[in-house]
Amino acid sequence: METQPSNQEIISLGLRLLIITAIAGLILGWAYKITLEPIKQQNIKANNEAMKEVLPSAEGFQKVGDVTPEAGETLELQLAAEGKVTEVYVAQKGSDAVGYAVKVAPKGYAGLIEMMVGISNEGKVEGIKILNHSETPGLGANAPNPEFSGQYTGKSIDKPITVVKAPPSGGNEVQALTGATITSKAVTAGVNDAVDFFNSELKGGQK
Repeated sequence: METQPSNQEIISLGLRLLIITAIAGLILGWAYKITLEPIKQQNIKANNEAMKEVLPSAEGFQKVGDVTPEAGETLELQLAAEGKVTEVYVAQKGSDAVGYAVKVAPKGYAGLIEMMVGISNEGKVEGIKILNHSETPGLGANAPNPEFSGQYTGKSIDKPITVVKAPPSGGNEVQALTGATITSKAVTAGVNDAVDFFNSELKGGQK
């Protein structure tokens, strides 16, 4: 015949579980604190490499975060609230601004596609770099390949870039990845978001 545990045994078990949970929480918190700075530094390194890749003529980059008079908040917060553009960097050569590196995160087939878009002051997309994604292997995961992502280089910012399935016949068209039209359109939407922001907020100098 089974016996029910006494109140003392239940309390003892509860205390042991509480102690184990507390220790596990402390270990996780310690591990998070230890890895936070290396992760931050790795993200900065990846950002810098991506910016240099999409705007190779630049000698340095400065993050844009000035206060916008009309909103009374930092530009970074305003961008995050809009859910399209997440970060903006001015690309500098000497004392001159030669363009902007705009970080966007459009919604792809399997999640957000984090990418950097380089736009020159001459009105061209200088290049794109996909930083993180969770697209389907063998299909949308091919988006970072130069055969696809390289199509955006040199595109004009005067009109939206569009996706076509056949080889492009127009100046602002890109050919979709085989079997990954959603990913192709998402990347293109991200580039167009960056271009729209450049045209409305940065063209001719930061507003």
